[in-house]
Amino acid sequence: MPKKIDTVKLSNMIKTKRGDKGLRDVSKEIGVSAPTLSRIEQGKVPDVETFIRLCEWLEVSADNFTKSYGIKANTGKMALVAHLRAEKELEPETVNMLLKMIDLAYQRKGK
Repeated sequence: MPKKIDTVKLSNMIKTKRGDKGLRDVSKEIGVSAPTLSRIEQGKVPDVETFIRLCEWLEVSADNFTKSYGIKANTGKMALVAHLRAEKELEPETVNMLLKMIDLAYQRKGK
């Protein structure tokens, strides 16, 4: 079954997490060049190494960005995080607050 990366979702999640931080600051944090990060935010497909670094930085599984027919969507915390980071209507501050609440809820679950 062929898969492809959902570049729109990836781009939205990067933009949401980056918020008001500059491309150069975030690119250094991730370990990719600012031009590469800019191209990915514009919907270009990253190389495998960059894609893995982005997933680690976003704290989500690469599965969140693969499109394929017949594959179930992720469930649980990772899916919630992925959907919130891809959200375009909420302010980045609001998304980050919700992510913190999700972390706290899952931490309580373990108690």
